[in-house]
Parts: sequence; C-alpha cells; structure tokens
Amino acid sequence: MLPAPSSAAAKTRARVLVVDDHPVLRRGVAQIINGERDLVVCGEADSAAATLGAITKFQPDILLLDLRLGAGGGLSLVRDVKAAHPKLPILVLSMHDEFLYAERVLRAGAMGFVMKQESADHIVQAIRVVLGGRTYLSEKMTQEMLQRVRVTPQRATSTSELATLSDRELEVFDCIGQGLPTREIAARLFVSVKTVETHIDHIKAKLGIQSGHALIRRAMMWSIDRE
Repeated sequence: MLPAPSSAAAKTRARVLVVDDHPVLRRGVAQIINGERDLVVCGEADSAAATLGAITKFQPDILLLDLRLGAGGGLSLVRDVKAAHPKLPILVLSMHDEFLYAERVLRAGAMGFVMKQESADHIVQAIRVVLGGRTYLSEKMTQEMLQRVRVTPQRATSTSELATLSDRELEVFDCIGQGLPTREIAARLFVSVKTVETHIDHIKAKLGIQSGHALIRRAMMWSIDRE
C-alpha cells in the first residue's frame, strides 16, 4: 500500500478507498489520485471480505471499486456496501464492458462506472463528479441509456445478447469464463450447487446454447475478449 501524503493539506482532501485485487493497478491508481490537490488515497483493500472492514477503519469519502475481486465480489459487493453504508458513494472502476455492466452497477447502488482503459484525467473527473453527488458515465454510455428511453419497449434491449441475463446469471457466466467448476462457483457466490445449476440452465436457454461444453467455450471466449 502506498503511504498517503502526510502534509496538513491532506486533511482537507477528499478521502478515497481503493479496492482492487491487483497490487500494481492499486499502486497506479493511488499515484494518480495522490497527485491531485483535492484527493488522497486513505486506504486500500484487495478483496470483498476486506472491503467492509476497510471502510470502517479508513472512513473514506468515496469508494473506488473493481468488480472482479474473487469470492464475494461483483455486483453483490456493491449491494452489501450500500446496505451497510448507504451514504457512501461508490464509483466502479472496471475492465468490464460498460454497455453490459454500467446500468447494472447503478441499479445495485453505485453512482458511476468508468473503464480502466480511460485516461487518468477521466478517472479523476469521474471521482469528482461522484463526490459532487452526481452520476458519472461515459458520454457514449449516457447516450446509449438516453436512446433506450426514447425507443419503443420492443427495441429497448441491450446491444449485447448477455443483457438478457439477470445480474446473478451474468456473475455465474463470468465465473464459467474464468474456468471455475460449478462447486467453486457456488462457494464464491455463497449459494448452493443446485442454484448454480439452475442459473446455468437459464443461461443456456437465454443464449440458445445446447450443451455445457458449448457454454464453457462461449464464456471463456467472452472472458478472453475482455482481457
């Protein structure tokens, strides 16, 4: 963990808690944030399990959160944080496709979504927007969501097939893409094996996939495309 600036000026800076399971990425994000006069990284966490404790310990003004954290991560963590700390604004910083995930994270309780591929200036801008009590999305995503409002219900479907999946089904699909077996997916999502199998059946039906092997190939190809 990078030490936060120790000057007295840091006391007046907005406190950011960075949650990501990649140390190098945390370090890079921390350097960006600590380079701003009005922002400072007050702490870091590398897992869903550590996040709630870190919030209590560091008392951040905003949570900068990666969705993929292993066990207990993802959209469920956003919901858990909002349930425990309803006034804490959450900004999701992720490699995930914003056209597939941005609307979902907003529904879960986050106030913004920014891609890790964005420039440092965009990430800092997103933090400031959310700290100001406003929602942050990219211009493209904002236009996409506005377009959905304008079109008829028959056309108001996502540009991606995967948008037909529920949040939990998408989490299961993501785990399959990471190569996790059913039992491990169940443990990661804190559900029964039978529940995971039911989700898998629904996923195959929605995506028109006939076999388990075909589902695994599809999920793994999607996961590789996002790397």
